[in-house]
Amino acid sequence: MIRSSKSLPAVSSALALGGLLLSGCMGGPASLGGEPPLTPTSRYSLQVEPGLDRIALAVHETGLSANQQAALNDLVSRFAIEGASALVVEAPAGGDPVVNQAAWNVKAGLVAAGAPEHLIRVVSYAAPDPRAPILAGFETLRAAVPQCGTEWGSLTRTGDNQSASNFGCAVNANLAAQIANPRDIVSPRAMTPADAQRRAVVFDKYAKGEQTAAAREGLISDARTSSAVD
Repeated sequence: MIRSSKSLPAVSSALALGGLLLSGCMGGPASLGGEPPLTPTSRYSLQVEPGLDRIALAVHETGLSANQQAALNDLVSRFAIEGASALVVEAPAGGDPVVNQAAWNVKAGLVAAGAPEHLIRVVSYAAPDPRAPILAGFETLRAAVPQCGTEWGSLTRTGDNQSASNFGCAVNANLAAQIANPRDIVSPRAMTPADAQRRAVVFDKYAKGEQTAAAREGLISDARTSSAVD
C-alpha cells in the first residue's frame, strides 16, 4: 500500500513528541547534575553538628540546694562522657554580690561533683533581671544523619559518568546513628599508654630464649579445670 508523502510531517511530529515524552519520563541523570564529588564515596561524608548541654540554677542566698547539687552531679557525669573541653558557668551581669557568690558556689559544686577545676570558666552574660538564673553547661557535638532518598535521578542515565545521587548515603547514615562519641568523627582518639612492664618481661624472656607468649589453659599438660561458681 502506497501512502501519500503528505502524511510524513505528521508522522515525524508524532515521533518527536513521543521522544520528548519518553525523555521526560526518564528523569534527570543519576547524579542529578551539579558539582561532581571528588570521589564517588565522598558525596556523603560523616559530619558533626554543634549543640549545647546547659542547665539553669536559681539564685539562693543560702547557697546551693540539694536538687541543684544533684543537677550539677548529673551535668558533670554527662560532661565526662562527652569529653568537652570546658565547663562554663554564666552569671547575670550587674555586680550583684549575691549573684556573684552564687556563681562561685556553682563552680564549687561542679568541683565537688568531680569536674577538674582548671576546665571550669566563670563568665557573665547580659540578662534582663540581675537575679536571673546561673547557667552552667558545655558545648556538645552530635553526628549529622543525612536524609537519604529525598531526590532520585534515573539510574539508567549514567552518561555523565558520575555516581548516583544517593550513593553512600545509607552507609554514612547508619554510621552516624551508631557512633557513640561524635568527637571520634572530628579526630581520632589518642592511643593509650603502652604496658612497659609487660613489654620488659617479654623482651627478657626473648633474650633468654624462653617462650614469650602467656600460657593458655588447655594447651599445657598440667592445666586444671577451674571450679564452677555455685
